[in-house]
Amino acid sequence: MAKRDYYDVLGVSKGAGEAEIKSAYRKKAKECHPDLHPDDKEAEARFKELNEAYEVLNDPDKRARYDQFGFEGVNGQPGFEGGFDGFSGFGDIFSTFFGGGVRQTRNGPERGADLRFDLTITFEEAAFGCKKEFRFQRSEPCDACKGSGAKPGTQPEKCSVCKGTGTVRGVQNSLFGQVVTQRPCSACGGTGQVIKEKCPKCGGKGNVRVSRTATVNIPAGIDNGQVMTLSGQGESGVRGGPAGDLYVYIRVKPHKLFKREGYNLYCELPLSFTQAALGGEIQIPTLEGPIPYNLPEGTQNDTELRFRGHGVQMLRANGKGDLYVKVRVDVPRRLTDHQKELLKQFEDSLSGKEYETRKSFFERMKDYFSDK
Repeated sequence: MAKRDYYDVLGVSKGAGEAEIKSAYRKKAKECHPDLHPDDKEAEARFKELNEAYEVLNDPDKRARYDQFGFEGVNGQPGFEGGFDGFSGFGDIFSTFFGGGVRQTRNGPERGADLRFDLTITFEEAAFGCKKEFRFQRSEPCDACKGSGAKPGTQPEKCSVCKGTGTVRGVQNSLFGQVVTQRPCSACGGTGQVIKEKCPKCGGKGNVRVSRTATVNIPAGIDNGQVMTLSGQGESGVRGGPAGDLYVYIRVKPHKLFKREGYNLYCELPLSFTQAALGGEIQIPTLEGPIPYNLPEGTQNDTELRFRGHGVQMLRANGKGDLYVKVRVDVPRRLTDHQKELLKQFEDSLSGKEYETRKSFFERMKDYFSDK
């Protein structure tokens, strides 16, 4: 896979400051960190690419060499073995003296840029999986000029300044004396070609924006923030280069009843005082519909009930998470006088032993004050 420009990897401009670079790195690192995407080789590769770009652009010296010499300025110059550790950008200068240097032209194939699309799905679609179709825009070779950028019937011409090489040489004074350097040709932008009559449809760019439809099969168990990759669905390549990829970021709508943590589901179940005290059969909500449950009598507030296998399907694996239901005893309000009298009669009929928690609390409180 062709290396991407470090600025494109971080999504910043070449004039970005240190704070902007750090902020962009932190944001993108969260999106593809291996801990959040276990066994995802593509996420791991993007994370390594991101770290490599940040290591260079966050270091003023490395960034300066990269801006001047490109990848060779920080990764070593092909054709000049031995080089200078930490100063591999000099390899380009010395290779020019002794021959065999690789000229940094931009007239070869270039991989197209990657695209991002945020796809919103429902809570149920994420839990059970689904097939989604969506429309997005990308650049494709102009059908009028076949991607050349030149007016139909004409062809790009060889740059007269760099003679089609894409680079120009200059002489600079240094501690070593006069040295010959190479830089991209400003007349042709490093392509080695000049378009005198531009294609009226694409304006000489060679690419046009088009609207396309993509279909993605979302697996059961996918979670909010996870990313799916559609290979070759990104921007078209340049000069015969491969197309980039389309990254689909999943956004899951919240549910009215359930909250999700990993593959487990959580919800709260309101019960009346009578239901909690007497127990009996109640209905427990699940993603697949309500299920019956025999509630024990005397169930206390905040009791958590666990239902195995009623959570979310594990992503690309067998098994499901669990459902945790927390009981919330709903104390009635705005009682009538008659209802209040009935509750008082009920309370008077109790010996106090029926309240286990309250009995324990008052016993501990009595012991505490007796020690004072």
